Amino acid sequence: MFAIALEAIRPSNLRRFPVAEFFEQCWFLARVTTLPLILISIPFGIVIALQVGSLLQQIGAQDQLGAAMVLACVREQAPVATALLIAGAGGSAMCADLGSRRIRDEISAMEVMGINPIQRLVLPRLFAAALVAVLLDGVVSVAGILGGLYFGTTQVHITESSFFATFSELSQLADLWMALAKAFIFGFIAAMVACYKGLNTKGGPKGVGDAVNQAVVITFVLSFFVNFVLTVVYFNFIPQKGL
Repeated sequence: MFAIALEAIRPSNLRRFPVAEFFEQCWFLARVTTLPLILISIPFGIVIALQVGSLLQQIGAQDQLGAAMVLACVREQAPVATALLIAGAGGSAMCADLGSRRIRDEISAMEVMGINPIQRLVLPRLFAAALVAVLLDGVVSVAGILGGLYFGTTQVHITESSFFATFSELSQLADLWMALAKAFIFGFIAAMVACYKGLNTKGGPKGVGDAVNQAVVITFVLSFFVNFVLTVVYFNFIPQKGL
């Protein structure tokens, strides 16, 4: 699986980058994931605000809800939610597409004609998933924070000005850069697993379904493991802000 990804990003393949396929995949991923991500992020932000807001009310610090929401949404919720949707919606479609081409012998036909399927099919999907994941990370962050703002102003009874005034008390610019890096890596992993499983599909139409199922599960496991490793590295090398 990793060998396919490394083969795809070789300098010789990058020099002949399939631009048209790349933009087509970017548009497809953005089309199938943007609305579901927003619909997931808003209630996700409300749930975080409910949990954190109840605790802050007990200690009389509900004005810090904005700081907690930014920290939770930007640092953890946005990249993880993006990874799940990229894998579930975009990665499954990539795997099904490549798996169908494999069982119809289209991949073998490309190899016979001298076309490298790794460079033609895998490379644009890897970078398209990574780029779209980075762009969607900001959308998820904004949607989650707006959900928290709605809950904070209607249930916790804080003002919009106090919510926004505490934005930078706990978070820092490094949190945003780390979230974007996580999103890029998660998107790359989702496309890598999907392409690997799609290109190695066997067993006819049933094999395509099995490959899609395996790709989604493996992507989830890898993404959460990589998220743990990156978070540990981040906390060990980047000083955190406190109240």
